[in-house]
Amino acid sequence: MFIDRETEIRLLEERLKRERAEFVVIYGRRRIGKTALLLEFIKKHGGIYLLARETSEAENLKRFSEKLAYYFNDEFLRKNPLQSWDAFFEYLYQKSLKDRLIVVIDEFPYLVKGNKVLPSILQEYWDLKLSQGKIFLVICGSSVSMMEKLLGYKSPLYGRRTAQMKLKPLNFFSAKEFFPQYSLEEFVKVYGILGGTPAYLLEFDDEKSIEENLLDYFRADSFLYGDALFILREELEEPRNYFAIMEAIARGKTTLNEIVNETGLERATVGKYLSVLIDLDLVRREIPVTASWKSRKGRYYVTDPYFAFWFRYVYPNSDLIETGQGEELIELVMSDFNNYLGWVFEEIAKQFLIELNKRKELPFKFTKLGRWWHRGEEIDLIGLNEREKKALFVEVKWKDLSKGEAKRVLKELEGKSKLVGLEEWEKSYRLIARNVAGKEELRDEGFLVWDLGDFERIIGRESL
Repeated sequence: MFIDRETEIRLLEERLKRERAEFVVIYGRRRIGKTALLLEFIKKHGGIYLLARETSEAENLKRFSEKLAYYFNDEFLRKNPLQSWDAFFEYLYQKSLKDRLIVVIDEFPYLVKGNKVLPSILQEYWDLKLSQGKIFLVICGSSVSMMEKLLGYKSPLYGRRTAQMKLKPLNFFSAKEFFPQYSLEEFVKVYGILGGTPAYLLEFDDEKSIEENLLDYFRADSFLYGDALFILREELEEPRNYFAIMEAIARGKTTLNEIVNETGLERATVGKYLSVLIDLDLVRREIPVTASWKSRKGRYYVTDPYFAFWFRYVYPNSDLIETGQGEELIELVMSDFNNYLGWVFEEIAKQFLIELNKRKELPFKFTKLGRWWHRGEEIDLIGLNEREKKALFVEVKWKDLSKGEAKRVLKELEGKSKLVGLEEWEKSYRLIARNVAGKEELRDEGFLVWDLGDFERIIGRESL
């Protein structure tokens, strides 16, 4: 199943049309869909896909030679495999002199583990030969830390790439395509559990209830249960302390002081570990949308719902899973789930507003969007256009609201907006809720509200 990634395919195709050599770097966390993207690209345009393994250099060269021999119908190469990376890159250079040649090397970091000087060899061949031909070379990797080192200033490959792409999870509206039979409300719950990683989405079956899918998840042999540990241990050298920090954040401890108090770790240690988690895109730091980037009012959030759910419910209760008590854990989750989904729905609402912003279906086009808080007061989302001095204030509620409740929320939002300090700005107010009774009547009265019914139109690519 290949869903979305239209932007990524388009960017690759735009570069493919150029006559010059291209050196594209694609990376991102495991399971995110990098291989599916590259195979789809090759399916459409032809080329060679080479998957590195964590094995010896000689074995990888032998396998790559077999692939090249098959692609070019080269009987000599089939009988005489390439013996060095110099020979490998020379072969690619000769084959790309006249015709466009797409070559994808997936899991490139495995090759570097086998030969530390490989980046230097590639740099030399790119500078002297490959860049003169018509090769379209893509290197890809799942170790985010290693791939970013390969792109860094100290790497021999620094400055050689012609493009790079860090693949992210699918957004809410694209991910819904995996579950045509679930209602949108059901899928909000699924998204809160799995996020937008394709491999995780494939683990749920929309012919089962969410509780039935969770029962499969909460098993000791479950892929969903074990994969968080696998990914984090691959990226992090001291996972125990990182896990403590991520668990604290997932439980709602979002300020530095709260995380320090919850974990018992030194303040400087927490700061260092948070920096690593942010670099790996596992945690993000937010400041009030009106604040300077130097603000000390930072809050920390787990970036991906899969990890947020895992650290909030799964990791602290792994003993229930290991002892076959998955049903007890489902009861525990469901008793708290709506509290957790409040955060998830805010993230989905943010994606909804970004989509409307792209379509120019808001009162103005915002250039900044984020939360706001100050001295105990909070506003879920504010969109700003600083040049035009316009602000959009949005309250988000994972609740079913009556007409009266919706009016009250919007009136309270208008009152809170005065605390933000945008006196000379043009302001507008919106409410996003799970469901709003009498929505059309409210709109006729001038109250601007959206609910899941409006989200359905985004999925259907209709205008609101």
